[in-house]
Amino acid sequence: AAGYFLRRAGAPFVILDAEDRPGGAWQHYWDSLHLFSPAAHSPLPGWPMPRQPGVEYPSAGHVVDYLTAYEGRYELPVRRPVTVHAVRDDDGALAVETDHGTWRAGHVISATGSWRRPHRPRVPGGEDFAGRQLHTVDYRRPDPFAGQRVVVVGGGNSAAQILADLAPVAETTWCTLRPPRLMPDDVDGRVLFDVATQRAAARRHGQEADGVGGLGDIVMVPSVRAARDRGALVAHPMFDRVTPDGIAWEDGSFVACDAIIWCTGFVPDLAHLAPLGLPTEGGLPRTEVTRCLDEPRLHLLGYGDRTGFASATLIGAGRTAKGAVAEITRG
Repeated sequence: AAGYFLRRAGAPFVILDAEDRPGGAWQHYWDSLHLFSPAAHSPLPGWPMPRQPGVEYPSAGHVVDYLTAYEGRYELPVRRPVTVHAVRDDDGALAVETDHGTWRAGHVISATGSWRRPHRPRVPGGEDFAGRQLHTVDYRRPDPFAGQRVVVVGGGNSAAQILADLAPVAETTWCTLRPPRLMPDDVDGRVLFDVATQRAAARRHGQEADGVGGLGDIVMVPSVRAARDRGALVAHPMFDRVTPDGIAWEDGSFVACDAIIWCTGFVPDLAHLAPLGLPTEGGLPRTEVTRCLDEPRLHLLGYGDRTGFASATLIGAGRTAKGAVAEITRG
């Protein structure tokens, strides 16, 4: 998205991508993942996502195809695979140090997301578990778990969708910190974006309005609805410890299991910015929308609402990228 606006502004730029091919994190999601929104409501700037034939909500693979075609359509100058190790202040420029040399730039846009930094909470006994422990990033399909007892941990969309994927072939147990909040069946990404847009507009006028959090935490995509209707979407309180062969609670309850899948979120992947020594709040450098307050040559895109309204969504990325590039090219 940033590349689209930089190309349109005629600014010289390069995109450094650590992946081997286009698609970012989308190429690593589980096989059954689909968007919450129809293709028409998931565009990057300039070119709407084509509809996936026979499917209302596009698959992750369709998103990868779209991003690949988008990159070629706008002839974005992507270098890959290039891993950025550090960004430093270097005599009036920002030096971007990589495994393929160093670039000097007047501005840097960091858009690394969080997929490479999965969060897994520490639970007593976790290191003694004899079975498999995975995070969302490690899960691809249910086949390897057929006939096994699997614990899924987490109260968000990833946990609900992976549980729904596993339930037909495995004995599943769902554990959450608090009772999961399921959204109404007719709520999808279109509704969520509209509600979030209304809240953002209200805040700009000094008013308060309910955000998407008021609707719940889990979108009832078809697979999750089906799991609920089969009685598979039953949550248990978070366990207190892990044993060599299962999970246990302080009241003596115990569930034996062969695998634990931690759907417990991510943290921003920003180790490359450490040499700049920037103050942080909640794990992110302080920003005014995308611009870093303590290093104005740096912009951050796609790290949630802290870096722009809905900036971690496909449609929201374009809106925040437009503002970031406008600031850069004005300077």
